[in-house]
Amino acid sequence: MRIFKFIILSLLFAFASCATKKIKDISYAETLPETELKSVKLNIFKPRKSQEKLPVLIFVHGGNWNTGNKNTYGFFGRNFAKKGVLTVIPDYTLSPETDYDGMTKQIAEAINWTKENAEKFGGDPNQIFLTGHSAGGHLIALAIMNPKYGIDPKSISGIILNDAAGLDMKNYLESDPPTNENDYLATWSDDPKKWQDASPIYFLDEKTPPLMIYIGNKTYNSIKVANDRFLKALSPLQPDVKPIFVDKKHVPMILQYFFSGSDRYDEIIDFISKNTK
Repeated sequence: MRIFKFIILSLLFAFASCATKKIKDISYAETLPETELKSVKLNIFKPRKSQEKLPVLIFVHGGNWNTGNKNTYGFFGRNFAKKGVLTVIPDYTLSPETDYDGMTKQIAEAINWTKENAEKFGGDPNQIFLTGHSAGGHLIALAIMNPKYGIDPKSISGIILNDAAGLDMKNYLESDPPTNENDYLATWSDDPKKWQDASPIYFLDEKTPPLMIYIGNKTYNSIKVANDRFLKALSPLQPDVKPIFVDKKHVPMILQYFFSGSDRYDEIIDFISKNTK
């Protein structure tokens, strides 16, 4: 039975690979410190056959801000490309080599690079969507919502948060101050002013792009609390946004995308269609 399942998965993987093309390790920034340049590369996944400009989805991985790699998420890029979405997956420098601010600056660079270069790969620069899991959700939200990073919110068609962490780090760190555990002191510092600067919730306004929010029913309590606070702050601005609760733990919230038949694909593509400019 296991062998049969392995064969089926192998065939599905081969089919997806044939239907899509991967362009790997493209540098998206040249102006950062040399110690960070090795991290600022991205992979692009596109359909092999397409005659029209495609919507663009930038996916930022999670990993508690101190782990993770873009190459782990090829399944995500291939499956979306197979469904007609140009998918961009950047890497970024991890803690303790940089802090949340350095990471967010890099993600902002990746967004700007994508807007400037999407057409070269068949993408539509006027249809840029962002998604991220866990820490990745935090980074995309902060890059767009905090004006210090220079991204025009009107240039982003929509944001999909997948069990996003860190949406209100100020509230979390006030009750659980950072230590060297998980490199949190390096990521957030011990300065409460930076904790607020790092929290997307405090930058929600009428310019915030349309949001779609997934939350795992079995995820970490800190993520549930932060998402609840974020949704309450968002409600006056986007009253129609209702979280989609999925009966999964935190890590399976991204692993579910391994299967191209997941309902998440249809839901996100529908969100993209409804918010295409």
